[in-house]
Amino acid sequence: MRVIAAPDSFKGSIAAAAAAAALASGWLRVRPADELIQLPLADGGEGTLAVLAAAAPSARWHAERVAGPVGEPVRAAWLELAGNAAVVELAAAAGLTLLAEPMPLAAHSYGVGELIASALDAGARRIVIALGGSACTDGGTGALTALGARFEDAAGAVLPLGGGALRDLARIDLTGLRPPPGGGVTCLTDVRAPLLGPDGAAAVFGPQKGASRADVAVLDAGLARLASLLGGDPAEPGAGSAGGCGYGLAAAWGAGLRPGAAEIAMIAGLPAAIEGADLIITGEGQYDASSENGKVVGAVRAVAAAARPAAVPVAVVAGRMAVTPPAGVRAVELAALAGGPQAALADPGRWLADAAALLAAAA
Repeated sequence: MRVIAAPDSFKGSIAAAAAAAALASGWLRVRPADELIQLPLADGGEGTLAVLAAAAPSARWHAERVAGPVGEPVRAAWLELAGNAAVVELAAAAGLTLLAEPMPLAAHSYGVGELIASALDAGARRIVIALGGSACTDGGTGALTALGARFEDAAGAVLPLGGGALRDLARIDLTGLRPPPGGGVTCLTDVRAPLLGPDGAAAVFGPQKGASRADVAVLDAGLARLASLLGGDPAEPGAGSAGGCGYGLAAAWGAGLRPGAAEIAMIAGLPAAIEGADLIITGEGQYDASSENGKVVGAVRAVAAAARPAAVPVAVVAGRMAVTPPAGVRAVELAALAGGPQAALADPGRWLADAAALLAAAA
């Protein structure tokens, strides 16, 4: 058999490349004569740069010292690809995992703008920004501030950074904003959520970043205030990604919003890799209602369904199965296999290998 191991990272426990290696080792333990291809993927969140670097051997890393999600300095990097293209990963500068504890009202994206500025200074003609894994809900105002925009209150004072301050926003000055590069700006989104309302950035993702019900109301009101002054399309799918950074970069900088998982799967070469494949094993930390819409699992299933001459079967391995996968999709939950979520998190590589071994035994 020809089997493709194409997982996302299992956030907080194991990177995509290590997850793919564990799946491959488990399968080969049972079926050592099979051909296993490791193709780690990402959805625009954490690990995106590593996946793209693996797919582009000529890629060059640029390390920088920038502001973290609440201002403390962090080491982050952007990736230079062929053709003067630069890829920035938001989570590297404004990721939730960079905080010891969530700070939903104060967290900001300023360091992301510093990474973008570094890429522009280095001559980047095209910018790709991987949105996902953010600690902030600031509508991208932090990143835009680092690029020269001003967000002021009614007295003309510059607002503090962070989504909590946007409720006092009265004026936006974009005259000092650096122009986007000539080759354009693309944001890779890991969700298709709008900016505002019950399905928006604050309501859906704010609680994951530590926001209370009262905090969500403050953040949503601030984003609504931002949208009323900045314009653009707050209802565009993906506008709510990374706490509204997708919206802010689209409205103020003309960025295009694209589903990250599908774009990265194409760059990584998934369509070509699955030619002649008998099975694809994909997975993520939690399989839930969003997994089939903008996430790696959904992108893999879409590519597999479009394969010629026939669709390729897909198996899903997840730390936790919050919903039941569609009919015909083989699934293994690591928490059930390990006897509990803590055991699965303590040694994800072991349980991923065991999950693949179970799938191989049933092949």
